[in-house]
Amino acid sequence: MQLNLKNPLVFFDVETTGLDVAVDRIIEISLLKVFPTGAEEQKTFRVNPTIPIAPSAMAIHGIIDADVANCPKFTEIAQTIANFMEGCDIAGYNSMKFDVPILAEEFLRADVKFDFRKRKLIDVQNIFHKMEQRTLSAAYKFYCQKDLKDAHTAAADTYATYEVLQSQLDRYNTLENEVAKLADFSVTMRTLDYAGRVILNEHDEPVINFGKYKGKPAIEVLDKDPGYYSWVMAGDFTLDTKRVFTELRLQSKTKNNNTLF
Repeated sequence: MQLNLKNPLVFFDVETTGLDVAVDRIIEISLLKVFPTGAEEQKTFRVNPTIPIAPSAMAIHGIIDADVANCPKFTEIAQTIANFMEGCDIAGYNSMKFDVPILAEEFLRADVKFDFRKRKLIDVQNIFHKMEQRTLSAAYKFYCQKDLKDAHTAAADTYATYEVLQSQLDRYNTLENEVAKLADFSVTMRTLDYAGRVILNEHDEPVINFGKYKGKPAIEVLDKDPGYYSWVMAGDFTLDTKRVFTELRLQSKTKNNNTLF
């Protein structure tokens, strides 16, 4: 089924030095832009991550340090990627948990402004898991009746994700062919930061989503345990997570100041 689009929809996939969104880097990114007319445009970049690729990551995607040693650094291509995605909605496979957070970190390091929160985000894996519970290769076999060749290369995974979403729309009458509806269906939790360290509860209240304060209101924690903010700032958290905690801390201080009058 052809996608019903109001804006161009960019499918993207990354290969990385590892799985830690706070410290690892992108070494390959592929982007497939699908226009409302059905026309397609694809770009793939290899990137010098400036840090070693973990052996465990090499075993998955097969890219070694020498393969990317002479490639541009992300800072050199960040604006090109942002321009390609400008005005588009975003889709990927497991993108909300990994691809979006790590790309957001790369944009922040490169000082390139790109706010994913202003885009509709479709996670094809979340749709798949809600419907069938499988991996991308199994999803491709299940929905498209094809074997995924060159799995764990960004270009192959990106295009497979696009095909799977089209097939999901063909298979499930309950899925509405509208980006906003698909984005809503893709959501598993409402996060304030891309890494999901702070989420919104049923009362739209920010709560901590990890560690000893998991489930506790974030502003209440920052108010009662001032050292917690310093611990987060010094810790191995993403720049985006630290930004969210800083905003919440400012809200906590504003709330406390208002109670004095």
